Amino acid sequence: MKPENKDLIKSLLDQSESLEEDIYADCEQMLGVVPFILRTMARRPEFMIFSALKDFYALRPKSMDAKTAELLAVAAAAASGADKCLKVHMAAASRAGASQDEILDAVFIAAIIGQTRVLASALREFQNFEAKPEKEQ
Repeated sequence: MKPENKDLIKSLLDQSESLEEDIYADCEQMLGVVPFILRTMARRPEFMIFSALKDFYALRPKSMDAKTAELLAVAAAAASGADKCLKVHMAAASRAGASQDEILDAVFIAAIIGQTRVLASALREFQNFEAKPEKEQ
């Protein structure tokens, strides 16, 4: 890495306490809570700051509004079984203007994908099982 870029990163990390406070405030505004994950990662500012910045930009992409982004977060959290994230993002979606019906539909869409993931692998295995003669099962 170029020395000037190393200096830039060091300068950013030298301000980690101030950045941490801003990140917590932005997180509270965006999600209504500061997840324990961030607070724990703060023990390693060099990790937390860059991770949180990436997360904030990912959760508020330029190409969509906050409501749409939060509905996608609801679906992703539901499909991946991230219960705590699901709770946080349902509330954030509501604050961003999503109705309860829209949130429920996001969960149902996630369920279809989750079901497909289970069925696809399980039914492939069943096909392999079914193809064997019974005495080899």
